[in-house]
Amino acid sequence: MIVPVQTTFRNLDSSAAVAARVQEEANKLDRYFDRITSCRVIVEAPHRHHRHGEPFHVRIELGVPGRELVVKHEPTLKREEQGKWHKNLEVDGPHKDVYVAIRDAFKAMRRQLQDYVHCLRHDVKTHYPNPHAKVSKLFPKEGYGFIETPDGREIYFHKNSVLNSVFEHLKVGDEVFFSEEVADKGPHATSIHLAGKRHPV
Repeated sequence: MIVPVQTTFRNLDSSAAVAARVQEEANKLDRYFDRITSCRVIVEAPHRHHRHGEPFHVRIELGVPGRELVVKHEPTLKREEQGKWHKNLEVDGPHKDVYVAIRDAFKAMRRQLQDYVHCLRHDVKTHYPNPHAKVSKLFPKEGYGFIETPDGREIYFHKNSVLNSVFEHLKVGDEVFFSEEVADKGPHATSIHLAGKRHPV
């Protein structure tokens, strides 16, 4: 069992049954990774004047070493399905639909968590090309910075990881290629070189 989940309800009354289902789904994540540090879940119903045909939204923020994994589950319904959804809401009550949203959100989180674990175990496939990213933060005096990958991850790097001694010439927004390794404190970028530069990796 992971740490107790912080469940927040928006636009609907708090429900012990729904909170219990959230905790139950969260506990399953422990099978994939046993070092989860926090789990926050927001369950949101559409506003009263928008409820026709709009499903529940579920956001999960999962704390793991070195990162926070986020899932924002906002299912969309086709127009012809909206009337059917609203009919089911009236017949079965809101809990049936909110349980489905919770289940699907945690299913997406499991996939993210599995990818994170694969990265920790160096299961990245060797045929992948060196990934690229953009410099997002620089701390020249301290000798480190962060790059942001296309999927929104922010990864730490040290100036010694920048090839050809070009750390002093880096600017926020520069595109770089890099390799990624996992240390005790989480992922960090290595073998960084500026895109377009023919530096060895």
